[in-house]
Amino acid sequence: MEEILIISNYYPPEKGAAANRIEQLALKLDQHDYKVGVVCPLGNYPKGELFPEYKGKFSVTENRDNITVKRLWIYPSVSKNILVRIVSILSFSLSLFFYLLFKKTPKKVVVQSPPLLLSFIAVLVLSLKNKKIILNVSDLWPLAAIELEALKEGSFSHKISLFFERYIYKKASLVLGQSNEIITHVKTIAPHKECHLYRNFPDHQVTVMELKTAENQPIKIFYAGLLGVAQGVLELCEKIDLSGLNIELHLFGDGAEKNQIEALILAQKESKIFFHGMLERKALHDTLKTFDIAIVPLKTRIYGSVPSKIFEYGALGFPILYFGGGEGETIVSENELGWVAKVESFADLNEKLVEIAKLNKADLDAMKKRIFTATQTTFHLDNQIKDLIAKKVF
Repeated sequence: MEEILIISNYYPPEKGAAANRIEQLALKLDQHDYKVGVVCPLGNYPKGELFPEYKGKFSVTENRDNITVKRLWIYPSVSKNILVRIVSILSFSLSLFFYLLFKKTPKKVVVQSPPLLLSFIAVLVLSLKNKKIILNVSDLWPLAAIELEALKEGSFSHKISLFFERYIYKKASLVLGQSNEIITHVKTIAPHKECHLYRNFPDHQVTVMELKTAENQPIKIFYAGLLGVAQGVLELCEKIDLSGLNIELHLFGDGAEKNQIEALILAQKESKIFFHGMLERKALHDTLKTFDIAIVPLKTRIYGSVPSKIFEYGALGFPILYFGGGEGETIVSENELGWVAKVESFADLNEKLVEIAKLNKADLDAMKKRIFTATQTTFHLDNQIKDLIAKKVF
């Protein structure tokens, strides 16, 4: 049985798209007869504090669904203080550096990027040990950081990040890009690099649509995921106009904007926005079965980014209201998954909501069935993995 190692900054029981994406890759490779190991930090995300089962531990080795997970020490933090955040990032990077340097690792290693420092450390050590490095790029950093105004162009941090980026693209054996834009960008730095498109398809293993369309109820639009700066959910709550519409907005998740969102909802009289907190993935999907439309927002258009929620909820049969620009717009439009509002234009978003409010539940039910049927073949993780294995990527 061939061995493969995955290096990631996130892994369940941590929540969020990044942890789910890496777990699905690990499980799918396991199903295709690879012996899979994962190296990640002690569980701490998204709150920035160690989960109870990891407190007081320096490292932990565990088996999750036949995947050997090695968790290394980290000083966790989601502090807005840049020095504290740097210490947190450096802590796991150093743990990973010494682990990879002194521990025996398989010939093939998947390295998740970003975070850039983490992927740089991994690629540096693995290239010295002559490993096959499969770089899995889900977002383009530092470009995304510039677009989100989290990094100043031309600054020392930006220049260091550009060095890390060039290094990992050039030293990787091959690159998996989550979007066509990522692949195009990688080719500008490493023109001859072998690159493959690897979408964040889910693996729900659902063959019959489980969604129920509730009559005599408002149209329920939901957001489920990270409540961070990039998603712009707080601004969405401030500027969305549901007055006079038979529509509710329901929020599920956790993150930096959570407290502000809760305070905003409490301050509104007769609010049509409801916050439900963070739910386990299965519990969330069970709760959402009677909901109608998934909204997928981004605060600004981020080159290379394609939110995995498009695939996650499209595959369950939910129509998508996309509000993020970029390649995501093309995917939603070409696959007829729902509606596209111009990124950063709340006027256009509110116009789309007026359009949605005119639908009856029979229209929505028909949309759900059509989308579910279509995505069974277009968003198919197993077929994608089989194709990459056939191309000798893994």
